[in-house]
This record gives sequence, C-alpha cells and structure tokens, in this order.
Amino acid sequence: MAWIQKQIRLPAFRRGFHIVTREVLSEIPELSTIKVGLMHVFIMHTSASLSINENADPDVPVDLEMSFNKIAPESFPYVHTCEGPDDMPAHVKASLLGNSLTIPISEGRLCLGTWQGIYLCEHRNHGGSRRLVVTIQGETSE
Repeated sequence: MAWIQKQIRLPAFRRGFHIVTREVLSEIPELSTIKVGLMHVFIMHTSASLSINENADPDVPVDLEMSFNKIAPESFPYVHTCEGPDDMPAHVKASLLGNSLTIPISEGRLCLGTWQGIYLCEHRNHGGSRRLVVTIQGETSE
C-alpha cells in the first residue's frame, strides 16, 4: 500500500469558480502508478473551497458564482466584518461547499465522470494563491 502526499500552491485566481484539474494532476505524476486507490484533496483556507462539477460548458462557473452570491450576499448584516465585505460571505460559501474532495483512482487515473472537473471556488475578491494538500493512498501497479 503506497501513501503519497504533496502540498500544491495554486496561483491567485479572480473571484469565481475555476477548473484546476490539470494543475492538480500536473503536480502528482505518481498517480499513474496507482492501480486502485483514493486521492484526497484538502484546501488550507477558510474563504475558498473545492467542488466537483461540470468541466465543459463555460456558463456553469458563471451560474455557480451568481447562485452563491444570492445565497450569501455581501449585503447581509454580518457581525464579522473586520476583513472586508467579501470575507464573511466567503466563509459561508466555503462552509456550504466544503474544504475537501475524495476521488477514486483506477489504473492510474482519477475516476471522474466525462463532464466532471475539480474546481477551486475562490470566494474572495483578492484571495491570493491557495494551498492544497493532496494525499493518495492505493495499491501500486509496480
């Protein structure tokens, strides 16, 4: 049973939903050696989150951002406001979506559906670079 763990730093993204599947996969070439296993991805931040969603239609991230802005608007009378008007809504959105994903691995590839991709959900106007911890556990083919 193999264990692999890496910390990945993603560049700063504008506020919104961004497919980062390629960025994650490019940092873990060891994935190709896993016959069967799991990949766990954890974001080390409280104002951004992770999600799996459609990776084909560019309207999907636009609609997701619009929907989450309606669910957690900046105009809500939050008590925690010391870090700016986008901070507390970012915490709410991150709590709704979550801070981790677990994806099955089969024959050296992620078992994502045809139209699925890994999203970084940036909820701040200027969130900066984001750190992910990627942990893989599985049986190697070697």
